Amino acid sequence: MKKILFTYLVIFGVCLVNAQKKSPPKKAKDTIKTEVINVITSYTPKISDAFKIKKTPTIKLDKDSKKRALEYTIFSAPVASTFIPKSGVLKGIDLGKKERLYRNYLAGGFGSNTTPFGELFLHYNSKFDFDIGLFAKYISSENPIESTPLQSGFSNFEAGFFFLKEERYFDIKIQLNSEQKKYNWYGLPNYTFTQPTINAIAEEQSYNSFNVTTEFLLHDSYIQSSSISLGIFRDLYDSSEFLIQLKPNFKFPLGRINRFLDDIHVNTKLEFLKGDFVKEYTSNTQIKYTIFTAGINPYYLLDWNDFSIKAGLKTYLSLDTENSSTNFLIYPDVHVSYPLVKDYLNVYVAANGDLHTNTYQDLVADNPYVSPTLFITQTNEKYSFNGGFAGKLSTHTSFDFKASYKNEQDKALFLRNNSKSDGTNTNFNATSLLGYEFGNSYKVLYDDVITLSFFGEIEIDLSKKITVGFNGKVNSYTVSNNSTAWNLPEFEGTFFTRYKNYKWYFGLDAFIVGDRSVINYNGANNNSFTTKKLTSYVDVNLNGGYHFSDKLSAFIKMNNISDNKYQRFSNFNNQGFQILGGVAYKFDF
Repeated sequence: MKKILFTYLVIFGVCLVNAQKKSPPKKAKDTIKTEVINVITSYTPKISDAFKIKKTPTIKLDKDSKKRALEYTIFSAPVASTFIPKSGVLKGIDLGKKERLYRNYLAGGFGSNTTPFGELFLHYNSKFDFDIGLFAKYISSENPIESTPLQSGFSNFEAGFFFLKEERYFDIKIQLNSEQKKYNWYGLPNYTFTQPTINAIAEEQSYNSFNVTTEFLLHDSYIQSSSISLGIFRDLYDSSEFLIQLKPNFKFPLGRINRFLDDIHVNTKLEFLKGDFVKEYTSNTQIKYTIFTAGINPYYLLDWNDFSIKAGLKTYLSLDTENSSTNFLIYPDVHVSYPLVKDYLNVYVAANGDLHTNTYQDLVADNPYVSPTLFITQTNEKYSFNGGFAGKLSTHTSFDFKASYKNEQDKALFLRNNSKSDGTNTNFNATSLLGYEFGNSYKVLYDDVITLSFFGEIEIDLSKKITVGFNGKVNSYTVSNNSTAWNLPEFEGTFFTRYKNYKWYFGLDAFIVGDRSVINYNGANNNSFTTKKLTSYVDVNLNGGYHFSDKLSAFIKMNNISDNKYQRFSNFNNQGFQILGGVAYKFDF
């Protein structure tokens, strides 16, 4: 029975499938034959065809046809490396050996003309607390000038101390400096001095100075910085000078008014100078001077269309109580620069002026052979114009060329004092004269001077180790009350070269000074004179050294290697060739 039922179901399924199929319709027979037709004709374009395409067609891509970002998967597996790096292949950047810096150093040496030299610097700092330092320097030379019967030696000693502390809202620095300089008025005029007269001359002069300065640097304040200094200067002849200066500098943010404005800077100065000399050169009248100066210098820095502009003004109120003189002076303070060729050539012009307070200490620094009988006043730089070009000829060559025109009222000039002795004790009592009254000292003469100058400078880095450069300045002077600008050079120049590697260093400096006009008196106590020229000179100096280690090195200095017997000031001959050598040691505590 089961076999009959199974057989019946199979037959029924086959019949059901055959019932679902339909017979396909019969196709009509195609009577047209398939042939290839080639149409060949020439295309004759018309003018209207050029205007058929109105716009560039846009091709839209389907999403499926867009490029898909490729994703890379790296399966890391350890592989035995067969690459061996070759040493010494990478070249081109030579950073050199990093030099270790030490906080302290000690140097000492000895040279010709009995010249001992010593220098010391000690420094200690506590991180985030304070910084303290001490330094001292001494050099002297014993009687180096052979062409004078007087003592011609000198000695300089200076010592200082500083303390720096950083607080949350300001930094404070206190610095003390003390200096003693000894010179001799050995430049006697061309008279015949007898031995008793020479023995009566006390040619030594000593200058002593002390200065204390306190500086404040404030953070997040309208007062950007401030300093106050007190200086005392005295000499062997009881001359004294007292100078106090207060210099607060302000910065006001104009951005709070307009966000396009920068800060405006205001520098101010209060200065009080008081001093006296025992007597004048030609009389026993005491010389006193008291000068009070107040100044303010607001200026604004602006960058506009590649122009860099400084626009400011200097204003001074000056009171000379000894001469009952009051002056109110205003000067421009403008500087404009523009890059003609970016990073290579800048052109600049400037117009300014200033009020300079002459001090006994500053005049001694310029000429240590002045007599302690000076008249002290201020120099009014009425105006000064300069302009020029500065930039680079290449990445290794820089230059600066400019011309300047300056008008100064009461400019200080050095003029030799006439001798009160004719060289003998016959007509003059030499024992009653002071050491600077034998025509061997200088006075200060003031005159209105217009100076036209041309300046040029170029510096070339021949390599990372060698640098050479030269600068020169040509001056032309016009004076109002004198026949010439006394002791001012017509030309000044410097040539220098530097070489340094890890072990050796070397330097050469050649100083060139042109002719200067000086006075030549016709006799002792005789006001008549003639003008003569001090000839130009070249002073070539060499210095070098060798580093034995980071701590220990040796140095040598040779000055005036050509042994040129020139005169910087009339009748004061120089030392000639000098050599000094020594060692320096750097260390940490």
